[in-house]
This record gives sequence, structure tokens and C-alpha cells, in this order.
Amino acid sequence: MIVVHYTAMDGVDAARDRLCDPEFEVSAHYLIGQDGTVIHMVREVDRAWHAGAGAWGAIRDVNSASIGIELCNRGDHAFAVVQIKALIALIDDIRTRWSIPAHRVIGHSDMAPARKQDPGRLFPWDELSMAGQAVHRGRPVGPDLGFLQAAEKFGYAIPDDKRASDIILEAFRQRFRPSAEGPLDEKDIRILSDLAQTWPVDGETGAA
Repeated sequence: MIVVHYTAMDGVDAARDRLCDPEFEVSAHYLIGQDGTVIHMVREVDRAWHAGAGAWGAIRDVNSASIGIELCNRGDHAFAVVQIKALIALIDDIRTRWSIPAHRVIGHSDMAPARKQDPGRLFPWDELSMAGQAVHRGRPVGPDLGFLQAAEKFGYAIPDDKRASDIILEAFRQRFRPSAEGPLDEKDIRILSDLAQTWPVDGETGAA
């Protein structure tokens, strides 16, 4: 699995220093600057501390089953074109080496929806999807599922929280409907049902 993040920091040097400082107990396999420079931080075969608490499908220790990519971006502005091109090339390379399917390229907010926002509503998931490096829409398959049922079938870990539907809706919209606002609607349910029935996470073993 591949997990995409943003650094929420101003510059790549500060982000690199933070990712290398043992005091902060955070690391990632790759860091990509706004100019498209790719910095290899941790060997892919080694565990990096980029994901923290969270889950995707049956995977409860995401750090042990994923490669983390940090993008130098504060989260409040568009991602540079050259940076996204570098990301797409890197993901393609990693997926080829590890035989990772496109539906297992996710955002930090996908696996930790109650506490993380990155890579955020400004991240161009549609560009990754058009390049074949992520999924952005499912095929119309069968009747609509319930929203949380579809979310869990696709891979989201439903939090034990009375706000679970709102938490998952926000994470889902950040990635699949970044311009949408307001309460859950039929389009949310339709899109997530199609995703869940096209790429269900059920039965996966938890391997990267």
C-alpha cells in the first residue's frame, strides 16, 4: 500500500530536518519538494513512521504495510504541477516493484479520517487516476449500499464515534468530491457504493 501525505510545513529543508529528527518520531520513505525533487529518506523494505494510528481494511498497523510519500505543501495552496508529475512517476515505479494495485494508493485521511486531513481537498486525485496510479470513480455495479456499509467495504475503518458518518463523509469528500458541501446526499452514496463494489477491500491479507 502507498500512503500520500503533505508536510504542512513551509519548505522542503524544514520538512527533511523534521523527518530526520528522532525527537519527533516521524519519518517517511520519500519526500517530494515543490520543484519535483524526490528525496529518498527510508529504504522501501524498512518501516517508516509516517501513518500513525489508523487502519485501512484489515490492516491495523499501516506503517508495517505501506510506503509513505510526503509532499512539501502547507495544505492551503495548490500542488505544483512538476511536483505531481514527480509523484505520479514515483508511484508508478513503486507499484511496479511491489505489485501494488491502484486502489491501494490512499491518502493519510483515508486511513485516519478522525484525525488527519492530508493530502487535503486541493490534492489532484483525478490526475493520479487519469495516469492510472489511483482510483477516483468506480463502475456502476448493483444497487446502492448504505453509506457507512459502503465505506467499510471500500476500506475505511468506521470510528466508534456518534459522529462516524460525518467523519467518514469528510474524509470521502476530501478525496472524491472536494467541492461538495452540506449533508450527505445521493451522489455521495452513489459514488462510494460504486467504489466499494468495484474495489472491495474484503478478504485482503494485509500485505503491502
